[in-house]
Amino acid sequence: MAAISKEEAHKIIDRMPTNATWDDLIHEIYVRETIERGLAESNAGQTLSVKEIRAEYGLPE
Repeated sequence: MAAISKEEAHKIIDRMPTNATWDDLIHEIYVRETIERGLAESNAGQTLSVKEIRAEYGLPE
């Protein structure tokens, strides 16, 4: 899991509604971490083509 600064954590919390739950916060953190990981993989060239994905799932081209 990627590191997050206190400032970044505060920004996430500050954007949430006052009636947000712990589950809401966990979801927001999960979504952010997933997006950041995907962007890092993409920037590192760790991507698959649509053709490769279709083949992996047995879908027609």
